Amino acid sequence: MSGEELPTYRPLGGARTQKASGALPLAQKRLALVTGGHRRLGGIISAAFAAAGYSLAIHGSHDTRLDSHLALTLEEHATEWDGFTVDFTDPEGAEELIALVAERFGRPPDILVNSAAIFGQDRLASVTAEDLMRHYAVNCVAPALLTKAFATVPAGTGDRCIINILDQRIDHPHDDQLAYTLSKMALAGLTRLSASTLAPQVRVNAVAPGLTIATADYDDAQMGRLSNMMPLARLPQAEQIAEAVLFLASASAVTGQTVYVDGGAHLRSYERDFMHLCR
Repeated sequence: MSGEELPTYRPLGGARTQKASGALPLAQKRLALVTGGHRRLGGIISAAFAAAGYSLAIHGSHDTRLDSHLALTLEEHATEWDGFTVDFTDPEGAEELIALVAERFGRPPDILVNSAAIFGQDRLASVTAEDLMRHYAVNCVAPALLTKAFATVPAGTGDRCIINILDQRIDHPHDDQLAYTLSKMALAGLTRLSASTLAPQVRVNAVAPGLTIATADYDDAQMGRLSNMMPLARLPQAEQIAEAVLFLASASAVTGQTVYVDGGAHLRSYERDFMHLCR
């Protein structure tokens, strides 16, 4: 955010809500909890839900300072939302988040998007037990405990679903970022297991993105060359990944599926992580 406070008010349930004429009554809106939903890809996903008319519980591990585009989208669409700060390295905190959201909004979330993740640089020759446990805690244990809590919280009979954010590399893993890769492969296993276990009450699916929001490790020329390496000769846009999440949120006959939004990258094997290629 730019530092300017957005205009808000607090209705019953304590959720921050943007005012706008013609907005749907709050009770008619589905509530989505997006972990890591305040910034980067999680922020794009949250903005897509806001634009589609959902209410939002936005989680951050250390704060919930919103990316500017997300703050503007929440204001534009008069979105009912609130922020929740929980450090997922504490497993109990993850499990309690669903109850916190239900208490704050007066209803449990209808949709859970497990987007929060950590990402480190390690390989088999250098990875430590601490690396492995830290990535597993945030990238798999927290989603597993959130899934447990989401499935057991008292809720109505409407369509409820979980969407896990994976990574296209799970089909052809390489040795870079080993701890991260293993944790995402475990999350893919959780997706299939919980889809079977929780049906028919809860649907569980996943989206596996490819390279999308570049970090400072990439330059424009490298991104262009990487685009040409994809089977579709282009990289996905973050908004396209959010579109897939929105589709799964409303696809009431779909469970146990992973949608790859990666320009076809999962069809090929790459020797190293993209940041090391085409330099």
